Amino acid sequence: MRNVGKIMIAAAVAVGLSACAPTEQASTQSAGGPSSPAAASKPASKPAPATTSAAAPATTTAAATGSACTANDVKVVGEPNAKATITVPGGCSVPKDLITKDLAPGTGPEAKAGVTLVVHYTLVTWSDNEPRESSYDGGRPYPLQNLGKSGVIAGWNQGLIGMKQGGRRLLIVPPGLAYGDKGSGPIKPGETLVFVVDAVQVTSA
Repeated sequence: MRNVGKIMIAAAVAVGLSACAPTEQASTQSAGGPSSPAAASKPASKPAPATTSAAAPATTTAAATGSACTANDVKVVGEPNAKATITVPGGCSVPKDLITKDLAPGTGPEAKAGVTLVVHYTLVTWSDNEPRESSYDGGRPYPLQNLGKSGVIAGWNQGLIGMKQGGRRLLIVPPGLAYGDKGSGPIKPGETLVFVVDAVQVTSA
């Protein structure tokens, strides 16, 4: 995560301009952290989008129909509180909106706006299905203070609200809520980011 802060600062302006992206309902509904979603200097303060449950995947996926990809089309292997393996689908188009899906619900306190949320995360870039960063590699989780207005990308400020301690969430973050059309470091311009985030601890503000 030390690299995270360096990349996020460069994406602050793009984040502020695009924090209002719509969210997807039901199975595809409305992340920072690569070489650093953590450091956006002007995070959005928009309310968090609703999230999907960890219900059974749709019987017909978008990858099968050739339409826009959904959360159910992204393959995640691994148990919560361990590094995930993420596979971006083929045969469907990149989502345009922020999408979240709870892979494990969690049973502890809920991450509401203003709390401190400590997370582990793994990041893959959509365009090349390339693993970019994981806090598990360094063995240290990442703290977000004042969730909703934390110094991270807008996709995290929006998409992590509502998680419960012990839960695992998939986030698909469009460029407008990440690094925009300028990119940052190894993140290319216009890149969509895919995160798997584990909520390690939720504490009051």
